[in-house]
Amino acid sequence: MEATLLTNLVAAIVFAALGIVVLFATFIITDRLTPYDLWREIVEKHNTALAVLVGSFALGMSLIIAAAIH
Repeated sequence: MEATLLTNLVAAIVFAALGIVVLFATFIITDRLTPYDLWREIVEKHNTALAVLVGSFALGMSLIIAAAIH
């Protein structure tokens, strides 16, 4: 039973790390595809609408990644 628990724990950690990496990669790709720097627009120019859009994108991608890993 302990071997199964350890195997499941390692698998969960690997899948969580993989999901975070994929989510980060999709954000970078999206940032490169847009004609402006997303981070600068959100942080320096306080573009609230863009922040909501990027947050919604992150949530949507998280759901897709979680469904694909599951």
